[in-house]
Amino acid sequence: MNSENWHHGRLAAFDIESTGVDPQTDRIVTATVSVVGGKQPIDTVSWLADPGIPIPEGASRVHGITTERAQAEGRPAGEVVSEIVEKLADEIAKGVPVVAFNARYDLTMLDREARRHGIVPLTERGSDLFVIDPLIMDKQLWKFRNGKRTLTAVCEVYNVKLSEDDAHAADADAIAAARVAWRMGEQYDELKGVGLKELHASQILWADEQAASLEEYFRSQGKNETIEREWPIVSAG
Repeated sequence: MNSENWHHGRLAAFDIESTGVDPQTDRIVTATVSVVGGKQPIDTVSWLADPGIPIPEGASRVHGITTERAQAEGRPAGEVVSEIVEKLADEIAKGVPVVAFNARYDLTMLDREARRHGIVPLTERGSDLFVIDPLIMDKQLWKFRNGKRTLTAVCEVYNVKLSEDDAHAADADAIAAARVAWRMGEQYDELKGVGLKELHASQILWADEQAASLEEYFRSQGKNETIEREWPIVSAG
């Protein structure tokens, strides 16, 4: 892959919808890996899992999957997690970066799910994991833009189509994240001529700086908040 045009090569877009917002303890409900770009056909695989625990009503309102539907139509969680990990590991072994919006959430959840089901996680498979996180890059390269930083909002900023009806569906969100990454690669000189290893390392630094900045802001408001700094996967404790 030409490092000057990383966004023109293959990208493994990844997204999860889950039972909640804690990647340490919540479970995967739906997931998609869409391998796109590089002037090759899109290769998309999607999964619906029975997470093995009830899906809270609030989570169901977000992604549309109820406990009853997951139990009726979903596959066993261990099988789904194994297939997701294997699909991503196969692409990573080819040197394809994983694109995930707010990667810390999706990749940490996948890591915990893998360990929960006795599956070797991505970090222990011997291949270099390079991640592209449009959320981290957007916060760094357009620091003082007003407005939200949700995927829907960022898609609007970079003129990527993602309707309200499609948002929070893993397949649509994965593709949207890849398209945002591509547009950012085209737009920002800071992202051109940068190899995947260097870009990954830069995002680790940016994520740490962004967390520190947010902590400083909270302190200025009289709040003692601790913000997670590890990226893209929080270490298993």
